[in-house]
Amino acid sequence: MKKSFSLFLALRYLKPKRTFVSVITLISVLGVTLGITVLILVISVMSGFELELQQKVIGFEADLLIENGNDVLGSWQDVAKEVQSVPGVVDGGVAPFTMGQVIAQFGNLRRAPQINGIDPAKQEKITDIKKYLIASSANDEAGDPKLDLDGDKCVVGAELARQLGLSIGDKLSLTSGKNVQDIASAIDRAEKEGNKDPALLENIKQMVLPVDLMVTGIFSSGRYAYDSNIVLVPLHIGQEMYELDPDEVHGLSVKTTDPFTVAVTKKAIMEKIRPPHLVETWMDRNKDLFDAIRMERSVMFFLLMFIVLVAAFGIMNTQITVTVQKTREIGILKALGAQTHQIVGIFLAQGMVIGFFGTLSGLALGMTLIRFRNETRDFLSHALGIQVFPATVYEFSEIPAKVVPSDVAIICVSAFVICSLAALIPAYFAARLDPVKALRYE
Repeated sequence: MKKSFSLFLALRYLKPKRTFVSVITLISVLGVTLGITVLILVISVMSGFELELQQKVIGFEADLLIENGNDVLGSWQDVAKEVQSVPGVVDGGVAPFTMGQVIAQFGNLRRAPQINGIDPAKQEKITDIKKYLIASSANDEAGDPKLDLDGDKCVVGAELARQLGLSIGDKLSLTSGKNVQDIASAIDRAEKEGNKDPALLENIKQMVLPVDLMVTGIFSSGRYAYDSNIVLVPLHIGQEMYELDPDEVHGLSVKTTDPFTVAVTKKAIMEKIRPPHLVETWMDRNKDLFDAIRMERSVMFFLLMFIVLVAAFGIMNTQITVTVQKTREIGILKALGAQTHQIVGIFLAQGMVIGFFGTLSGLALGMTLIRFRNETRDFLSHALGIQVFPATVYEFSEIPAKVVPSDVAIICVSAFVICSLAALIPAYFAARLDPVKALRYE
């Protein structure tokens, strides 16, 4: 196959000759490879982290929450009817809930998780809790774990179960923090009266007594914040623990037809129900987290691009060295009638070839590391003796990743352009050499 004059000489100059220039060329290619690999790996992991987090939030949390400020939501059935009539709300996609901090105790171990009081039949239309169950006291017709929350029962997160040593059938004691102020006041009164009022002492005992619930299920959402901090209980238990009437709850969960256009549904609901009712979307609740991820991804892209810039300076250094070594050859070529653009093309093609192979090898290595990212993490954890990507910090048991073709294309094209521009400067100065001076060069 015929090659152009410039490309022919560029490839000849790039052939390994065990010289210092060959070593610099190899280092330049490795620099570009490393830059592309790290960029693709980091951007893909951060994109996957954001997507995985969205999926876990959407799968476990309701699309919308409706609350009554700092107060309880009374006559929730009437509010639910109003919300249900809003376009964009799934049929039957409104469910009551209670929520609050409790003290959970099993044996001598204690934790302070959050209880979510739910109506199982209604809640299963809001979130797919059943999908996250890894153990249950009952199975459905297909043999899969079933959400069993009838009576005095509860379902706990897998990490919380591990911390407390819970298993199916154990009794978990829950104490509400709602009556702490009442307990303190009652104790003060009892001390003033010399503990002579049996009714008052009995009242204090009733306040302090925990609620014992049987563990009938363990769920694993894959997000540490959920798995270590949530206990699901029946709605009536949540109401009892927070001294709510049957028609009082802390809020309503709402399921929409499209979680990603939930802002439109939120606006329609706010036109139906007025303050002090508050409407909050899953995006609102996690806005700071997703904004931080997007900003960090953009910042990491620009910071890691400096690795490619350093590699580009290596290419420029290689080209400058080659132009100095090939001064006589450049003079001969110009004396024989070589055009300026042809001389420029020789060294520009050289830089482009280095950039191309560096980009190609970086792309291959980056995609390989993404494919075996969890195996690589396990190897590094074992080799270094430290936990790489701990779930307690990042809230994921495995490293998520999503390869976005447009991101990969931007990275590869940007790196190739930077490498080509780095070769253009020495190529331009080489083309401006005076043939007479070049032929005299020693």
